[in-house]
Amino acid sequence: MALRTGEADAAGFTAVRLVSGAVALIVISYFFNKGSSKNAINGTWSSAFFLFAYAICFSFAYVGLTAATGALILFSSVQFTMILVALYRGERLGRLEWLGLLVALGGLVYLQLPGLSSPPLFASLLMIAAGIAWGFYTLRGKGSADPLRDTTGNFIRAVPMIAIAVIPFFSQITLSSRGIVLAILSGAIASGVGRIDCSSRLR
Repeated sequence: MALRTGEADAAGFTAVRLVSGAVALIVISYFFNKGSSKNAINGTWSSAFFLFAYAICFSFAYVGLTAATGALILFSSVQFTMILVALYRGERLGRLEWLGLLVALGGLVYLQLPGLSSPPLFASLLMIAAGIAWGFYTLRGKGSADPLRDTTGNFIRAVPMIAIAVIPFFSQITLSSRGIVLAILSGAIASGVGRIDCSSRLR
């Protein structure tokens, strides 16, 4: 809604998205860890890099892709990444995993069928990179003992990365009021709150 309508540029949208996600998670972490001896954040720089890479590639890719095409490429790439890593580690895949791999491959092949309008190559490659980054971010977070602290720390560490990345695009940043609101919703709600599992803390 923001990137395809000119309400926000890719760099500005990503910056607001990651910063708002970090702020929302800091607030949530404060209340959940209030009175606790634990530190409010955790996470790692490598996980933060994959988070940043996903977010920046995602935004620039969607400038040239429709929502449906982008989602298909993104989730197919995530699926491919996680299953191929599992195979590399010597894990045996079940029927559902093999089915997921075939569906992901089929979706990408479908985009190239004769008679269809193939998506722009550069935008598609950016979305594939976003999917790979998100796949590795997910794999690194697998088995996290404290998803809230880890996610908060990763978002905080991603902020200086996006601050550096937007420097070349600073003069081109375009953010309308609606674009800012959409970026905040994407960061604080969809990317921040939506990526954590607070169930164990809400019992």
